[in-house]
Amino acid sequence: MNGCFHCGEAIPSGRRFLLELDGTAQPFCCPGCLAVAETIIDCGLASYYQHRTAPAPKADAVPDELKQLQHYDLAEIQQDFVIDKDNLKEVQLSISGLSCAACAWLIERHLTRVPGVVLIQVNTTTERARLRWDEKLTSLSQLLSAFAGIGYQARPFQPHQQEQLYNKEVKAYLLRMGVAGIASMQVMMVAIALYDDLFPSTDAGLVEYFRWISLWLCVPVMGYSALPFYRNAWRGLKNRALNMDLPVSLAMIFAFVASVYATLTNTGDVYYECVSMFAFLLLTGRFLEMRAKRRASETTANLTLLVPMMARIEADDGSEQEVAAKTLQPGQVILVAPGSQIPADADIIDGSTSIDESMLTGEHLPVIRHAGDTVFAGTTNVESPLRLRVLRTLGEARVSEILRAQDDALLEKPKVAILADQLSRYFVAALLLVTLATYVVWLQVDADKAFWVMLSVLVATCPCALSLATPTALTVATSRLSRSGVLVRRAHVLDTLPKINRVVFDKTGTLTRGEITLSSTRLYGNLNESQALAIAAALEAQSEHPIARAFSGFRRQDLVVNNRDNQVGRGVTGTISGDFWRLGSGAWLAPEQQTEDLSVYLANDDGVVARFSLSDPLRDEAAALIQACHEQGIATTILTGDSSGQAERVAEQLGVNKLVKHASPDDKLAYLRDCDKAGETCLMVGDGINDAPVLAGAHVSFAMAGGTDIAKNSADAIMLADDLRHIMTARHVSTRCRTVIKQNFSWALGYNAIILPLAATGHVSPWVAMAGMSVSSLIVMTNSLRLSRL
Repeated sequence: MNGCFHCGEAIPSGRRFLLELDGTAQPFCCPGCLAVAETIIDCGLASYYQHRTAPAPKADAVPDELKQLQHYDLAEIQQDFVIDKDNLKEVQLSISGLSCAACAWLIERHLTRVPGVVLIQVNTTTERARLRWDEKLTSLSQLLSAFAGIGYQARPFQPHQQEQLYNKEVKAYLLRMGVAGIASMQVMMVAIALYDDLFPSTDAGLVEYFRWISLWLCVPVMGYSALPFYRNAWRGLKNRALNMDLPVSLAMIFAFVASVYATLTNTGDVYYECVSMFAFLLLTGRFLEMRAKRRASETTANLTLLVPMMARIEADDGSEQEVAAKTLQPGQVILVAPGSQIPADADIIDGSTSIDESMLTGEHLPVIRHAGDTVFAGTTNVESPLRLRVLRTLGEARVSEILRAQDDALLEKPKVAILADQLSRYFVAALLLVTLATYVVWLQVDADKAFWVMLSVLVATCPCALSLATPTALTVATSRLSRSGVLVRRAHVLDTLPKINRVVFDKTGTLTRGEITLSSTRLYGNLNESQALAIAAALEAQSEHPIARAFSGFRRQDLVVNNRDNQVGRGVTGTISGDFWRLGSGAWLAPEQQTEDLSVYLANDDGVVARFSLSDPLRDEAAALIQACHEQGIATTILTGDSSGQAERVAEQLGVNKLVKHASPDDKLAYLRDCDKAGETCLMVGDGINDAPVLAGAHVSFAMAGGTDIAKNSADAIMLADDLRHIMTARHVSTRCRTVIKQNFSWALGYNAIILPLAATGHVSPWVAMAGMSVSSLIVMTNSLRLSRL
């Protein structure tokens, strides 16, 4: 572009406005276009200039905050982070300024009232929100303005941009902590000279001088370091919501104002060292909490970061070129070198290699993939170069679907989380009432101590630990399961898994591999085994039925089938070298020989010449899972539509408690309802379309990785690798999560129950209360993070 990089207009002579983008200095025609471009880039939307199809309109002036947000309404920009869902728009947002559950409640209440908003869910641990809206009634920029209207900054979540924001926030916290820490040390040194019991003969003029020095040292702490607490408290009050920063801010302001009054009047005591130390301890606790939240939520961000930024495509003329991975389209041919990440879901055209799929499935052993197999974005090509054909865009890739499903699960709130949010809000209100009552009582007992006792109560019982008890544990547990190969899609999974007392399995494809194999051949005519198998393979050559795949390894090129005809429900017929052959079920070809085994028969005009016994082998881990269930007192059921003897053999071999066979989807659902009436909590495991109703109707359900899309959409969780052992892993993690939540609640409530009477009776000084509150929050965070090491 020879003109303005933003609007395309000619650049006036003698004027030069430049902005560096991707290492290149781009020219602009005026300060307005330059400012708009800077805004777009600062918002993390530089990809707009890659996707736009025409120059932007000329900017008349430097945009204000609203004009900045309007860039998010551009379709070229939205394609990076907005998805269409049920004729609605949906986006994941990162939110700055979240401090507690009350913030999430405030945002959800405010955004719900905006016309067009269908869903808003906020997770304080990951500091993200899921927003779904009707674009006919509102726009994304208007919704982001609604966040700004109540004091929060929301932007579409993009992992690389989030990393920059996180680093910026860390630097800001460290700077505030540094100011508070240095001021605390200086004020403490000065305060020692004011202690009457240490220096009773200090000159009065010197005492007044030291008080003024302490005041000025404390001003930066109150005016800068503690600013985030004031903002959060004011934000809540302005929107009629109580949050945990309100008692913190009141305590600091009360102590500082009282100390200033004492300094001005030269009467009473000053507590500048307590204020400075309190701010430092609070900021340290918030910083460590922020780091812990980062650890709890980094799994989902890192999963996206594993997808390479660039891809190497093969053009029609055979040349190669580097392009952005997110621009790949279905049908394009890409090349992946050994040791490189695969940039998109694709089919292998040429090459065989091992693929490390651990980032998707949790399984660390590479799997072999050949030409015709599908590989997924983000997995690693271990051994040999591959030539691939792209199946879908990166936004529709399996890794993107996993991320969206996991974010949905993190944003949904289980009953225990909702209860905790409500409890923390009411707790703040109760705390303020108790603090006021304490002050009134102490005015009657000892008016000189009333203020400082009230201050101790206000600080000691701040509900920081209580508001962190549940969301942190749930987030860490969900991330831990993701690393183990279990994708939690609905929040109640962690609530329900510890309560299950019956596991109900589909048979085919769940307890068995779903891969029909030939187990034996019995001959009745003059054919030998290889001839019979070759004829059967030729007849099944064009069939996609699972039984047909059992014969695929016996095909011969010299056998040509003419007049092939599929007999629905029976089998297949055809002519080979002038002889008419039939291959099908025993009910059709050999009713007198039919058994409950899974068998097919081969017949010609003279009758049956061979019987092929087939089997569906059990999964290697199926027996261990059933045994683990029984050891934990969990009953087991096989619920299958199979009416053959295979079902009995599987049930007997595994030792399940109950077998229900020849069950239709309605029969399966009826069985689960009967279990519910009997007081049983059931976990359903399945993989097929016919399992979808029962997966949706169970108390909690798991779908196999190789299952149908309908089954996965109906299930509450998905095993990313077809390994049944993940079920017991998920149950173990969810049980430990419930235990950790109980421990967190017990600690938070127990600590407040002990510290409140001590503070109210004057046995806890303000600085001890400040330290105790900070330590209590850190204990809850650390206890929750133990789940990540299970």
